[in-house]
Amino acid sequence: MAKGKFELLCLENPLLDIQGVGDDKLLEKYGLKANDAILAEEKHMGLYEDLIQNHDAKLIAGGAAQNTARGAQYILPSDSVIYVGCIGKDKYGELLKDITAKAGVRVEYRYDDEQPTGRCGVVITGHNRSLCTDLAAANCYKLDHLKQPEIWSLVEKAQFYYVGGYHLTVCVPALMALAEEAAANDKVFILNLSAPFIPQFFKDPLDESAPYWDILLGNETEARAYAESHNLNTQDVKEIAKAICKLPKKNNKRPRTVVFTQGTDPTIAAVSKGGEEVEVTEYPVHAIGSEKINDTNGAGDAFAGGFVAGIVRGDSLATAIDMGQWLAKLSIQELGPSYPSPKQEYKAS
Repeated sequence: MAKGKFELLCLENPLLDIQGVGDDKLLEKYGLKANDAILAEEKHMGLYEDLIQNHDAKLIAGGAAQNTARGAQYILPSDSVIYVGCIGKDKYGELLKDITAKAGVRVEYRYDDEQPTGRCGVVITGHNRSLCTDLAAANCYKLDHLKQPEIWSLVEKAQFYYVGGYHLTVCVPALMALAEEAAANDKVFILNLSAPFIPQFFKDPLDESAPYWDILLGNETEARAYAESHNLNTQDVKEIAKAICKLPKKNNKRPRTVVFTQGTDPTIAAVSKGGEEVEVTEYPVHAIGSEKINDTNGAGDAFAGGFVAGIVRGDSLATAIDMGQWLAKLSIQELGPSYPSPKQEYKAS
């Protein structure tokens, strides 16, 4: 059996997903929207217990980049993926560690002494999901953990870095340390926009990281939120991808690639070709009957997992996108951001 060399290192916010089926009344009770992702405020704190007590909630390993790390490892040889983040010293943290380790991902968590493990309330309404995150310990990640010799040596050995945009709310210096390591040593730095509120409310740290993006991932809502906060004066996802491709870049040895998914509409990929020239391609998604869809929570994370696995394997952009769509299609037939067991082998569509 082929073994990886921990080529891919992922950084973000490990969370325990508390996932239950709700309705418009539940969304209204906590001021939530059907297809959205927000950070919890005081008014949301009752949601987690409400889901457990009244909505038959399931506890699932979550945190966007942790889901992506598990997805990439699902496809790559064993020992390919490391995941870094911060959890509390509690049973939920240990549960997260066990689930992620079972998926074959090597975890290097920082443990926080004061805060509990972060959690995300997931309200499923039909094919929509509303995410409400209480970061808790995930909000306590520190650069000094990443810079510890035993962790930094893993950073130096890795060739690909994947950071979820949610980490821009937590520890920008850690994200930037990976970005600078990538640019200085011609490695691949991948950022996911993650949620519309990132370009809206965390524009400055997002822009600080922009010169380092070799690959930017997101969906159409995040793309439009980026366009609005950056005054691009367009809602056309292709035009937004092109504009991002043209932004200044630190490592000019690699062209910038921007990939935006659009639900069941074609995935948009833009690649800078030097100067003002950008090539844009559309990739139709893998069709699936609505009766087969169990849960769309984590579909974007699954797409990112498959896509990043393709990039790590050295596949073409078209194959990496196909792989992302294949894994997303598998994931939405499972409960939560999960992948089928026994493991399925990727076959090009």
